Amino acid sequence: MKRNIRTFYALLLTQTISMIGSRMTSIAFGIWIFNETGNATPLTLVAFFTWLPRLISFTFAGLAADRFNRRYVMAFADAGQALGTVLLLVSFTSGAFQLWHLYAVAIIQATFDIFQGPAFQASVTMMIPDEHRSRANAVQMLTSPAAGIIAPAITGFFYALVNVSGIILIDLLTFALSMVVVLAVQIPQPPASEVGAPRRSMLRDAFAGFAFVWQRRPLLMIFVFTGLTNFFLSAAVTLQTPYILSRTGSEAALGILLSSFSLGSLAGTVLMAAWGGTKRRVDTMMPGIAITGLALAVLGTQSSLLPMAAALFVMAMFPPINNVSIISVLQIKVPPDLQGRVFAAISQLSILLIPIATLVAGPLADQVFEPAVDGAAWGLFAPLTGTGAGAGMGLMLLISGLLIATVALSIYAIPMVRRLETLLPDYAADAV
Repeated sequence: MKRNIRTFYALLLTQTISMIGSRMTSIAFGIWIFNETGNATPLTLVAFFTWLPRLISFTFAGLAADRFNRRYVMAFADAGQALGTVLLLVSFTSGAFQLWHLYAVAIIQATFDIFQGPAFQASVTMMIPDEHRSRANAVQMLTSPAAGIIAPAITGFFYALVNVSGIILIDLLTFALSMVVVLAVQIPQPPASEVGAPRRSMLRDAFAGFAFVWQRRPLLMIFVFTGLTNFFLSAAVTLQTPYILSRTGSEAALGILLSSFSLGSLAGTVLMAAWGGTKRRVDTMMPGIAITGLALAVLGTQSSLLPMAAALFVMAMFPPINNVSIISVLQIKVPPDLQGRVFAAISQLSILLIPIATLVAGPLADQVFEPAVDGAAWGLFAPLTGTGAGAGMGLMLLISGLLIATVALSIYAIPMVRRLETLLPDYAADAV
């Protein structure tokens, strides 16, 4: 068992390093594109093409995680993403780069990345015993904010030193490291269960995760809530770079504020690891997401560095607490050989509306809200969001934040959601 725990942390470390490389590339391209075009739409389109494949392929990624060796599934995901990075490097260094190249690579990398999440998350159950799993889930949640803190902090330095092409090369090297480690370790495979057993129809087998969630309505309600929240939150997050650059006019401020966002996420994860949340996890999740919405609304009204940093910090604290809570619940309630498909299903439900949000956020900012700042009617909003560049996007953030808080409190008011953990039996009890 100790060997499995060491394997878990080795995988987690290399995945974090790979994530840092990918985020460095994303930030570098965000700076370069916004400086070249001055528009938010190209950046939101990248987000759209990143999310689009997830609507199509997540179900089959979950099936692959449950049917094949999860180690090979993760290596396959790393190799595919590395291929996209190579194509991007060739395009940029040859001088032939066009925006559609970035969109195409976003689709390629997102398609392969889909296979990574369900395979890794389902592997946690096999590598970590029950008594250590909540802590392991919390530590896993640290990887994203840790990468988010490190990547912005070092991207500015490397951007000035080696430009975009050098950062892409760094990203490629991190993928290679991750792939080598994944292929070198051993990950236990799950035992067969009646619920997770293969069916005659591959299509029915692939959608077994959806069937599991559909039959457990409190769980379904949670992910309907998550999908609605993600719709509003993702539109705001895709506007972060253009919004911050418009408000501050500083790439250094962008790095500081993105790091503040990641620090908030890190703080939330550490808090969850130390505290563990309330006895009923829903009592931690729902009020926390409402606070996230209110912090986003405050962000839309600010243009100074410190208030923006504080709002981003608070805004980022509670999503990881929500994620740790629900992942721990699922690892107890779902048979291990079905977890890949269930994690894929809930991921797909959670992101269902995100591509729409990322598709409309950029045009709304560039063609509706930002031009409206110069109109006579803007005087109604000026006391809240101010005037000048970024004020229109600020109003978008304000509206999105208030809607998130409203949706969270409305879902929390449903008794079935508050009694989620009582209504759903543990898998171990079913097995006995």
